[in-house]
Amino acid sequence: MVAGLELGHNAMAAMITRGLAEMTRLSLAKGGQMATMAGLAGLGDLVLTCTGSLSRNRTVGFRLARGEGIDDITASMRQVAEGVKNTSTVLALAQSLGVEMPIIEAVKAVLHEGKAPIEALHELMGRELKPETYT
Repeated sequence: MVAGLELGHNAMAAMITRGLAEMTRLSLAKGGQMATMAGLAGLGDLVLTCTGSLSRNRTVGFRLARGEGIDDITASMRQVAEGVKNTSTVLALAQSLGVEMPIIEAVKAVLHEGKAPIEALHELMGRELKPETYT
């Protein structure tokens, strides 16, 4: 959505950094290892998903930010963008473990509750500053 809204590289870097912190907190809560999240399976996949033009999840976010509806987007895709359905599952898991995941909450609001992407991103970027902790 950041790319579709043309918010630039700084906003993308901020979202990737915050996303990595969220993913890492959830992984650690489930017994994962920090090294996994810092490697290809964590950061590597996140960067590719957020920046790769062939990423299905990025494509969905980009198109949502450009004003298309989720039903039209998914109906036009030949492959599954797993994030569309997994968002609710990941959020439920995080909540059951007491892990804060504001990006996932924002994505769910856009995908399933009709929140405008720009509104969700403004709320995320306007959150109170906190250390990027992994616990």
